[in-house]
Amino acid sequence: MKTSLLISTYNWPEALELVLKSAENQTVPPHEILIADDGSTQETTQFIHTFKKRSKIPVVHVWHEDDGFRRSAILNKTIAKATGDYIVQTDGDCILHKDFIKDHNRFAAKNTYLYGSRVNILEDYVKTLFDTKQIDFSVFSKGIKKRTRGLRVPLFSRMYTSKTNLSKKLRGCNVSFWKSDFIAVNGYNEAMTGWGREDSELIIRMMNTGIKGRRLRYSGIVYHIWHKTSSQNNLNKNDAIQQEAIAKNIQRCDNGIAKYL
Repeated sequence: MKTSLLISTYNWPEALELVLKSAENQTVPPHEILIADDGSTQETTQFIHTFKKRSKIPVVHVWHEDDGFRRSAILNKTIAKATGDYIVQTDGDCILHKDFIKDHNRFAAKNTYLYGSRVNILEDYVKTLFDTKQIDFSVFSKGIKKRTRGLRVPLFSRMYTSKTNLSKKLRGCNVSFWKSDFIAVNGYNEAMTGWGREDSELIIRMMNTGIKGRRLRYSGIVYHIWHKTSSQNNLNKNDAIQQEAIAKNIQRCDNGIAKYL
């Protein structure tokens, strides 16, 4: 199995630096790092270029012009270039536990997607985080909350089994799936622009094809760096698209990854 680590980013190179540092620090490295860049400025591009030159892991940077929140589109464009058959997805504001890739690989199974835990880094700790460039945390670390989510006990993870219902704990910053399952539903729905529901709507369509979800509790941990929330102006529209996917048992969106393949 070849694993592609997918990281979405937008104009926050300070956070992306720590995420990529944690990606390099994995006990089981990914086969490649894919950076889905939703229109960042030259500062981010230059940082990625510098990182790419020194990284021992192949890095693919996919960028498109900044035209508002188009996360669905940039993720489709980037996954289209993935050489791995398994996609492990996170965001450019989430520092990875050193066993993050190992855990997703360990529990990967056919007809299954995985979703893991997110520990929150507090607002008043962000400056210290960037000053020290910290990427290692434990349940006893300063500056975090929801700290029990940082407990890594793979044996306990085995208590969680695959489910057919969508979990409220699903987060696009900590999810993994087979590239073939993603392509089968035509990937992210690019009719969904602006923040909200793009990840869950994708997963709903996957589940409509018979794919089950398994929670990675006590494994697959990320540490989310605090930031101001994005505008939710399009949430009602995106929510309506998601509700239609549920009501009509939609499996494949019209405007997705196919045009990039």
